[in-house]
Amino acid sequence: MATPVSTLSPHERTRVEDYLNDKIQTSADFESLDSLLSTLRAQHELQRKQLAEAQEALSAATQNHNDHVETTRKRAEAFNDQQADIDRRLKALTGSDASDEAAKRFETSITKLKRLELSRGYVTLLRDAEELSKEALRSIQAEPRSAIAFYSRLRRIVESLNEAQPAAEGASPHLVDYVGRLASKLREHMKEEFTNRFRSTLEQMKWPSKDLNFPETLKHQWADNVELLLDLQIPELECHDSTNQKAVQPPVLFPLEAMVHPLELRFKYHFSGDKPTNRLDKPEYFLAHTTDLMNDFGGFFTSYLQPIFDQKSQTVEDQLAWNFLNASDAYITALLPMLRHKITTYLPQISTHPQLLSHFVHELMNYDNDIRETWNYLPDPHSKEDWRGLTWEVLSKEGWFERWLQVEKDFALARYKEIVDTPDSGHIDYDGVEPTATKPTKAAIRVNDLLETITERYQPLSSFSQKLRFLIDIQITLFDQFHERLHSALEAYLAMTSTIGRTVQGADGQASVEGIAGLERLCRVFGSAEYLEKKMEDWSNEVFFVELWSELQERVKQNKKSGKNFAGSMSVADVASRTSPAVNNGPGTSSPEETPEGALFDETASAYHRLRLRSESIITSTITSNVRSALKPYSRVSTWSTISGHSVPATGPLPPTADLAQTMRTLSTTISFLSRALGVAPLRRIVRQILLSTQTYIWSNVLLRNTFSASGAAQLASDMDHLYSVVDAALGHAVQAGGSKAILQKLDEGLLILNLDAQTTQGEGEDGASIGVAPGKGLGLWEVEKRLFKDNESAREMLAELGVETLTESEARSVLEKRVEIGS
Repeated sequence: MATPVSTLSPHERTRVEDYLNDKIQTSADFESLDSLLSTLRAQHELQRKQLAEAQEALSAATQNHNDHVETTRKRAEAFNDQQADIDRRLKALTGSDASDEAAKRFETSITKLKRLELSRGYVTLLRDAEELSKEALRSIQAEPRSAIAFYSRLRRIVESLNEAQPAAEGASPHLVDYVGRLASKLREHMKEEFTNRFRSTLEQMKWPSKDLNFPETLKHQWADNVELLLDLQIPELECHDSTNQKAVQPPVLFPLEAMVHPLELRFKYHFSGDKPTNRLDKPEYFLAHTTDLMNDFGGFFTSYLQPIFDQKSQTVEDQLAWNFLNASDAYITALLPMLRHKITTYLPQISTHPQLLSHFVHELMNYDNDIRETWNYLPDPHSKEDWRGLTWEVLSKEGWFERWLQVEKDFALARYKEIVDTPDSGHIDYDGVEPTATKPTKAAIRVNDLLETITERYQPLSSFSQKLRFLIDIQITLFDQFHERLHSALEAYLAMTSTIGRTVQGADGQASVEGIAGLERLCRVFGSAEYLEKKMEDWSNEVFFVELWSELQERVKQNKKSGKNFAGSMSVADVASRTSPAVNNGPGTSSPEETPEGALFDETASAYHRLRLRSESIITSTITSNVRSALKPYSRVSTWSTISGHSVPATGPLPPTADLAQTMRTLSTTISFLSRALGVAPLRRIVRQILLSTQTYIWSNVLLRNTFSASGAAQLASDMDHLYSVVDAALGHAVQAGGSKAILQKLDEGLLILNLDAQTTQGEGEDGASIGVAPGKGLGLWEVEKRLFKDNESAREMLAELGVETLTESEARSVLEKRVEIGS
C-alpha cells in the first residue's frame, strides 16, 4: 500500500523527487511508467516481508532478554538465601559475626575431623596387624604354613609403613614402632617354635655326632623343618636384598643357624676360658677347628641340603635365588659368625703383643686363602670380586690395619738392623750368586731375602690400598735405607781418598782404602747396587707387582679429577715420588693407543742405577790412576834407541822390561780381584776403559816420546805382549775373542809399524837401497816409509796393505819417524 505524500517527511519527499527526476526525464519515459511501477511494487513487497521478519526477531530477542533477567534475578535471590543460610550456620558453629574469624574456626574443626579420620585409619591398621598376629599364633602348631602366610602379610604392612614414613615426614613413629615390634615378637616366637621342632629332629638324628641316625622318616621330617624355617626367613631375605647389603654380609639361614648352634657350643667350650686349647700364641688352633668342621660336615649339607636349595631357588623370585645356590657356601656363612665373635674378643688381648698380632694376622690370611681355594667360597655369586675374607674385615672394617702395619714395619726395620749390624754383613758373598754374576755383599742378599719374605706376607691381602701401603711404607723404605747406607759408604771412601782425608788418616788409615782393600770397598757398593737393581727389575715383571701396577694406574685414572687420596694419606704425587713418575702420566693423560711405561720400583731402581754407575766410574778411575802411577817409571826409560840385540831372538820372547813389572803386578792383582768380584759384563767394561787409558798413556808417554832402534822396538812389542798376557790371564773366563790385544788395537798397529824390519832384503828399490820387509806382509821398513810419506793416497793404500785400521796417515807417519833409521 502506497504511503500518502503528505505523510512523508521532507527528507523522504526529497528522495522521491530525486528518484522521479532520475527515472522520468523525457516524454518517452512515460511509456515505461507501468514497468517502473511494477518494479517498485515488487521491491515494496520484499521490503515489507523483511520488516516483518525483523519485527518477529526483535520480539523473540525481547522475550529471551526478559527470561534471562528473570532467571538471573532468581539465581541472585537463591545465592543471597544460601549466603544467609551459611552465615547463620557459621554463626551457629563459631559464635562469631566476623566471617574471617569464623572461617579460621571452621578450618580448625576440619583439621580435627581429618585427625579423627586418620586415627580411625590407625586403629583399623592396628586391628588388622593384631588380628594377623593372633591368627599366626593360633596356627603355629596345627597349620604352620598358614602361620607363615599371616606373618608375611604382617611383614608387608611393616614394610609399607616404613616406606611411607619419609613421604609423611615421620608422622606416625609410634604406630610404625608398635607394628614393627609386633612383627618382630611374632617372628621370634615362630622362629623359636620352628627351631625347637627342628632341634627335636636333630636330637633324633644324633646331630652333630659322626654316627648319624638318618632313616627316611627322619629325612622327610628334617626336610620339612628346614623348609618351614626357610619360608619364615624369606620376608627378611627380601628386605635384606632391598638394602643391597648382601655383598657385605650375607645372612645366616635359620635352619643352618640351628644346626651350627651345637657346633658353636663345642667351639666355645674349647676356645674360651682357661682351656688348654685356648692359647693366645696359637690362633691356628681355633682357625683349624673351623676348617675341620667344614671338612667333617660339608658333605652332609652338599648331599641333603642342596636338593632343597635347588627346589627353593625355582619357587622364589630371581633376586632371592642367589641365597639358595650353594649349600656349602651357606654352611660356611653360618660358621663364620662364631669365628668373628672369637676374633673380636681375641684381638684386644694380643693388641699389646706385636709378635702375637703379627702371627695372628698371617694365620688369618692363610685361613682365608684356604677357604677360597679349598671350598671356592663365594657368598655373593653376583659379585665380580672374590671373597675379601676375615682379614679384610679385621684390618679394614675393625680398623686394625694401621696397628698391624706398624708392627710389621717395626719387625722389618729391626731385622734390617740385625742384618746390617752383623759383623760379616759388609763381606762380599762369592758363593751367593752365579760365578759369572757380580758378587753382592752378604747384607744385600739378606736384605733382598727379607724383602721377598715381606712380599709373601702381604701378598694375600685383598685391599689394594693396604698392599700399596706395605710396598711403600716397608719395602721401598728398606730399599731407601740400604741405598743410603751404600751411598754413605761410597762418600766415606771418597772422603778418605781425598787429599785432606789422606792427611788426617795417616799411613794406617790409608792402608784401608788403597790397593785391593780400597777396591773391595768400591766393589761392595757396586755389587750390592747392581744386585738389588736387577732384583727390582725382576720384581717389576712378576705377576703380583704387574697386577698391582695395573690397578694403581686404573685408580689414578679414576681419582685424577677428584684428587682424592687412595693409599692412606698419600696423594697421587706422593705415590709417584715413591714408585714411578709414570704414575702421573697414567691412563687418561695420553691417547688411548699410548700406554705409559713404568713399574712400581722405577724411582728406587733409578737411585740404585745411578749409584751403580757412579761406583763403577770410581772403580775405573781408581784403577786407571793406579796403573798410570805404576807406568811412570816405565815412561822414564830412555834406552829404547840403544838396546842391543835382535828384534826377534831365536830363543823365544824377550823378557819384560824391569820398569814394567810394577804395572803388570798392579794389573794382575787388580783384574784378578775384579774377575772374582764382578760379573762378566761390568768386568769387561771396566777392563776395557783401563786398557784404553793405558794405551793412551803408553802411546803418548812412551811411543811418541822416544826413538827406537829395531831391538828397542822389539822390546817394546815384547813388553806389550807380556802386558796382554797378564791381563788375559787375570780375566780368565771373561776374556773376549782376540784377548786384550784386540782392545789395544791402536797400540798394536803402532807397534807393527814401529817393528818393520829394515835388514831383510827383498829386492832393489829405484835408488838402489835395500828394502826391509814387514813380517807376514812382504813389506819392509824402507818401502813402507817411501809410500807412507809420498802422499795421503799412497799412505792409505800402504796402511791397508799392512792391515792397519785405526791409525790415521799422520799417526802412522809419527810412529814411523820414531825409528832411529828413519830419523837419521
